[in-house]
Amino acid sequence: MRILITSDSTDMGKILTDGLSFENEIVQANLCTLPGFSPSISDLLTGIDAIVHFLDTDAKMDVSESLDSAMRGTYDLLWSAAHEGISRVVFLSSLTLFSKYDEAMRVTETWRPKVTTAPKILCNHLAEYVCREFAREGRVSIVCLRLGELVLDPSQQNIDSGIYPEDAVHAVKRALEFDLPLGKTTELPQRWNIFHVQSETHNARFPLDNARSTLGFEPTQRYQR
Repeated sequence: MRILITSDSTDMGKILTDGLSFENEIVQANLCTLPGFSPSISDLLTGIDAIVHFLDTDAKMDVSESLDSAMRGTYDLLWSAAHEGISRVVFLSSLTLFSKYDEAMRVTETWRPKVTTAPKILCNHLAEYVCREFAREGRVSIVCLRLGELVLDPSQQNIDSGIYPEDAVHAVKRALEFDLPLGKTTELPQRWNIFHVQSETHNARFPLDNARSTLGFEPTQRYQR
């Protein structure tokens, strides 16, 4: 499979490039550096089978640039992906969308995000909306993974919504490969699917039932008591 990974300069981009390159051909790009819709985006997608898209929330951009990248950048990318007939897009969002809920609550994919004006949270929320509408129009199939915070130090166990690199790679692999579930009222595959994904850390906050049963995700690193 030939996979385009956006935001290639981030830690997550480097981790996914390394983890997916054994079985796939990886094409790297940085969406933040691409202009608005132009032939350069279409050219970049020529011959691409799938896209792993996420926002460079660590980039030193002002809020306006961040919002523009989240909305217009995602829109332009998906418009081109639909035009090129790319079969699947995996969008990596964030579980920080639910950070305002009480920690004792069992927050699943059916809950509404509690959005704030913090750029990282707002950008992911808006990009999710863009992805959802493209999928609902039948333009492209999109799997949204709401990931925990990336944890680069394996010794950090006392966290409630983190994800280790191995689990992030595993989740993205499953999102690229699993068979889309059929719609409840049709026999057609659902084009919009959301999963909460994190590692099994001490006091893991978000249930993984849906990711396990539908996506086939199983954390590779577990909390050791």
